[in-house]
Amino acid sequence: MSTGSAGRGALDGLIVLDLTAMLAGPYCTMMLADQGARVIKIEPPGGDKTRRNGPHLEGALKLEQGGFGGYFGSTNRNKESLVIDLKSDKGRALFLRLVQRADVVIENYRSGVMERLGLSYERLSEINPRLVYGALRGFGDRRSGASQYLDWPAYDPVSQAMGGIMGITGHVRHGPPTKIGPGIGDIGPAMFLAFGITAACWSVQRTGKGQFVDVGMTDSILAICERIVFQYGVGKKSPGREGNGHPLLCPFGLFQALDGYISLGVPNDNFWAKMVECMGRPEWIMQDKFSTNDLRVANSGELEELLNAWTLVRTKRQLSEIFGGHIPFGPVFEAKDIFEDEHFQIRNMLVETEQPGANEKLVIAGTPVHMSDTPGGIRKRAPLVGEHTERVLRDLGLHESEIAELRKNNVVEQR
Repeated sequence: MSTGSAGRGALDGLIVLDLTAMLAGPYCTMMLADQGARVIKIEPPGGDKTRRNGPHLEGALKLEQGGFGGYFGSTNRNKESLVIDLKSDKGRALFLRLVQRADVVIENYRSGVMERLGLSYERLSEINPRLVYGALRGFGDRRSGASQYLDWPAYDPVSQAMGGIMGITGHVRHGPPTKIGPGIGDIGPAMFLAFGITAACWSVQRTGKGQFVDVGMTDSILAICERIVFQYGVGKKSPGREGNGHPLLCPFGLFQALDGYISLGVPNDNFWAKMVECMGRPEWIMQDKFSTNDLRVANSGELEELLNAWTLVRTKRQLSEIFGGHIPFGPVFEAKDIFEDEHFQIRNMLVETEQPGANEKLVIAGTPVHMSDTPGGIRKRAPLVGEHTERVLRDLGLHESEIAELRKNNVVEQR
């Protein structure tokens, strides 16, 4: 496993004030930080409560000691921590001073919170016209369209449910829907917001004017499920649960092996011919009901049953030797398999980071974005509560006497 050492990223010099919590917002700012942005995580007094979330390595510092668990450590790497009490007048005044020097502000509060604090986009953009302001909420921001769900709180499963992904996910076509395992209802929107932020920053370079970037979690899931839109638009029929197959391609999905499962993706007749050749079943090409993709889809039940009978008596390793490199194929990996497979080591996808207080390293997922000249990546662990207070405030223009006064009045804190 690699350690956290990376080169300067493409976003080096970009200053991001990060007001986010939980998963969606921090994942977005993590993506920017991985590519070199200076992300200053502004935490409330006492620190971000998700620092409590596990798992915890033995001996690792807890929130009360300024530390964090695996949840926080994964998505807050490469960031700096500054604690500001935004509920106080002096805290808000300090934040406004920081905005003058920042390029980006990102928050994922519920609608209206920043307005109640007197820190709306409109006010911040008056202070810094070049500012890019990113907002990530369950159902978007009223500036782009105030839906009836505007004030509803939302987390990953809510967005998965209402954005359409659960509607097509389930073991059997007419059975109950199933939640996707990873927090795609958070991470998908985070990726869209990171894209929107970088696009807006490019616009600033050309126009000198910032803008408001609004991403709704539920909207993002619908965008990811784009196929259901044109399917329903054409046929006026909801696609329904897809199980482990595909409504438009066959064979395309999961099949059982002797010791687990494998995934096959056969999107065209050329791959179909290669597959049956690998299987030693060339006669299947000649069967009229399997000769084209449309016919295979129409007879998917029979074909999938035949394939399952063939794969079920072979191990994942045997199937890898038969199909690997010839057709789109992959064994279904669990976390243990990923840790043991050289691919993820070679691609720098398992990164060891320091876990303050623990004797072991915290292993977190690396970035899949590899750039030849500005590689970015994981440079440092997640911060302790308020760890970078003095450095951040000094770098952004405050004098030592001002910093001391802020400490004295409990506007900022450091552990």
